[in-house]
Amino acid sequence: MMPFDLILRGGRVIDPSQKLDAVTDVAFSGGKVAAVARGLKADPGTDVRDVSQFIVTPGLIDLHTHVYWGGTSLGIDAEEFCRLSGVTTAVDTGSAGPGNFAGFRKHVIEPSQVRILAYLHVSHAGIFGFSHRIMVGESEELRLMNPIEAAEVADANRDLIVGIKVRVGLHSSGTSGAVPLDIALEVANEVGMPLMAHIDHPPPSYEDVLARLRPGDVLTHAFRPFPNTPATAQGTVKKAVLEARERGVLFDIGHGKGSFAFKTARAMLANGFHPDTISSDIHQLCIDGPAYDQVTTMSKFLCMGMELPDVIAASTVNAAMALRRPELGSLKPGSVGDATLISVRQGQFDYEDVVGEHLIGDRKIVSEGVVIGGRWWHPN
Repeated sequence: MMPFDLILRGGRVIDPSQKLDAVTDVAFSGGKVAAVARGLKADPGTDVRDVSQFIVTPGLIDLHTHVYWGGTSLGIDAEEFCRLSGVTTAVDTGSAGPGNFAGFRKHVIEPSQVRILAYLHVSHAGIFGFSHRIMVGESEELRLMNPIEAAEVADANRDLIVGIKVRVGLHSSGTSGAVPLDIALEVANEVGMPLMAHIDHPPPSYEDVLARLRPGDVLTHAFRPFPNTPATAQGTVKKAVLEARERGVLFDIGHGKGSFAFKTARAMLANGFHPDTISSDIHQLCIDGPAYDQVTTMSKFLCMGMELPDVIAASTVNAAMALRRPELGSLKPGSVGDATLISVRQGQFDYEDVVGEHLIGDRKIVSEGVVIGGRWWHPN
């Protein structure tokens, strides 16, 4: 048995992939999780950390981020963000398309200490016109749709590309409606990958988008405010939403600047409809509010009544399953050696959604440390 490189000693380990919630140790060796048990023996060179004050979870996965820093105007720095937010895997959702993915890979993904995976945009240059002053929906112009090269680039970069991304809605596809979605689905079918669909204002409608999605596809911005909300005016869940979940469509939060409302979330949670995945949709226009980061987005659901293990599952094992990367999002021995340390602070905390509603919550999830590849990575 290889010596342990790192032992996290005595934390409360919550790992939904194993239905585990217990005070125990977690050991890492050779970049992977080596053991989860009480009283693990340290070797002479083992880095032992007393984490008895914290909760240890599998490394958090943020399924919706924009981290093509310097390559797009909406990109943020992945390493800086992940340190503060407890994220070990940032999934970029369409910042780059087939025309500029090579630069994203070489200049951002490969040098990054944080794992970055990507949904490739079907539009040639990805989300290129998104800033405080310029807002051009890349799916408005069908001449930018590049399905042939998107399939080629996705196939050639399967180590990093986990699916195909498209944005549809009034702000992103204009009068093109759902046509870009149909093109993206062709690419996803061709390469055998899932698709992530963004939705904003109609057209197309929430129902039109869901009708096209396949099992394993992800609808992000799933708890949007009106219009294109999944809840009815009477506070029930729309029939099309229930039917889509039944056939395996996944519902992701993707908070962002304009895509999450407390009113919608309250209605969905009251009906027992939890998100499959909780993600921040972090980018330059929401990192200073209202999204801020992954743990703040998770905190909002904790304060609205989701149990802590369910919130953690939506940011670990559920996200790993959506990515089809079962080696992530778990502390099972043999899994990738990533872990996140969090605490849940008590008090009064002001949370804001994208329409300006405030929620005073009594708890806040705080990132306290990060392990990446079996090594302590957090600067503190």
